[in-house]
Amino acid sequence: MAAPALAHEPTPPRALSLRETRTRLTQLIAMAELTDTVTLVTRDGDPRPIAAIVPASAARTAAQARADADRLATVTAGWARRLEESHRQNSRRHAAELRAVTEALAEVWAELDRRVAPGDPALARLRAAHADLLRD
Repeated sequence: MAAPALAHEPTPPRALSLRETRTRLTQLIAMAELTDTVTLVTRDGDPRPIAAIVPASAARTAAQARADADRLATVTAGWARRLEESHRQNSRRHAAELRAVTEALAEVWAELDRRVAPGDPALARLRAAHADLLRD
């Protein structure tokens, strides 16, 4: 049975002053290339990083991430425009269909008023149910 491979844990970034970075630049680049070590460069006496030495694969990944984000923003904007147009079309279609149904109901009520005797309890229940539907 084969022994499991050791998990490669990324080395936490280390911080070096700009002066020390200049002195050890070749070594730091080799470490980044061989061990994926990230080195943060700080100004002398200031702990905030001003730059970083990173492996080329990490820099390429960041550039790809920016390109992906730009492409995603373009695609998202296109879909947003399509959805907006679809919403406008559906709203117009819905309004037209609602007008047609409302006009048809008005004709039905007019016909019922002509054919059914005033005070008919069944017609009164239908009118009440219709009024309830319109309120909701």
